[in-house]
Amino acid sequence: MKLTFKNGLTAIALTLVSGFAMAAEHVIEMKNSGADGAMVFEPGFVKAEPGDTVKFVLVDPAHNSVSVEVPEGAEGWQGAMNEGITVTLNEEGVYVYKCTPHAALNMAGVIQVGEPANYDAAKAAVDKLTAAAATNKERLTGYFEQVEK
Repeated sequence: MKLTFKNGLTAIALTLVSGFAMAAEHVIEMKNSGADGAMVFEPGFVKAEPGDTVKFVLVDPAHNSVSVEVPEGAEGWQGAMNEGITVTLNEEGVYVYKCTPHAALNMAGVIQVGEPANYDAAKAAVDKLTAAAATNKERLTGYFEQVEK
């Protein structure tokens, strides 16, 4: 099927179509046990591009995903307990999130979308979560160290 556009609509249509085609979906599993230990998001660090989606998938019960720090202009999220959630990340920056019932075990993660516009605020959120955690203190810090400036 061939579409014909007039008056410059071809360029606009191709731009819109290519923008949708390039968006990726990243899957993060919410697990009781994984490669990085107990009570973990896997992977714990994701590098994404504006417009990508992140799908949090419940693998084991009693987890959720809640944003802790998001870039200016971005919408935070609060996933329900025992349910997955899909989030579209439109703003560049660093997104920090946690599992509410397992925050004390430092079940948290980091997503970088494009440039880390809110790097300092995200680092402060990571430091606060890590200081409050009873275990796995190095895990979230390790994820954050993967953020590219």
